[in-house]
Amino acid sequence: MTIHTLPAEQPEPADAGASLDAFLGSVQQRAFMIARYATGDSDEALDIVQDAMTGFVRHYRKKPADQRAALFFRSLNNRIIDFHRQRQRRSRWQWPWSRAEDLASDGPDPGASASSNHRPAAIAEQSQFADALQAALGVLPERQRQVFLLRAWQGLSVAETAQALKISQGSIKTHYFRALKALREQLEQHHDKY
Repeated sequence: MTIHTLPAEQPEPADAGASLDAFLGSVQQRAFMIARYATGDSDEALDIVQDAMTGFVRHYRKKPADQRAALFFRSLNNRIIDFHRQRQRRSRWQWPWSRAEDLASDGPDPGASASSNHRPAAIAEQSQFADALQAALGVLPERQRQVFLLRAWQGLSVAETAQALKISQGSIKTHYFRALKALREQLEQHHDKY
């Protein structure tokens, strides 16, 4: 009589956990910014990033390192879509309250680096540009904003961005081009004011 047993699951190498932690640490800030722009709320953004990281670790922790970025941002995008669906469902049954969020009032920008060596004029100019960029990103259509943030801020390739957002590479190129054009126009208008 032969007893067949299922093969035991191979333990992960000791450095795999450290590598995964390093990857998540490297995308955490940018993921937060993407979620924050998508939701307009820092607390919601933190929840979304935490859920995305948890889901990523649960489902993709054993994937090769070169696939991690696209898979993580797919997970993040799915959480953002779920957030908007839930918000839409709730709004159907509630009075349509209008609540404008001021992203700048949520404290310091986690994506900004601070240095005490800058001249006050340079700091003021950087602050004005950051505000203008934030406003310009805020008026972009959602898909253009997602593509821009993944391509320009996260540095994903066209193929990785397409995989993360589950749209064609041609659409990625189109959305990226349109986002860049709109941002240039908005930021040129800002520059002309000063």
